[in-house]
Amino acid sequence: MPQLNPNPWFFIMIISWLTFSMIIQPKILTFVSTNPPSNKTHTTPNTTPWTWPWT
Repeated sequence: MPQLNPNPWFFIMIISWLTFSMIIQPKILTFVSTNPPSNKTHTTPNTTPWTWPWT
């Protein structure tokens, strides 16, 4: 059964993993977020208790 032979598939997996980790991932990580969450101010919501009509 050819699908049990790891010779071509293991090589393809290693090459694709290395391509992603060494070429694609650093390019993606260089993008700067347009709206970083650290610039947002934390606001506390004004919460009021719910008045249940049957209590």
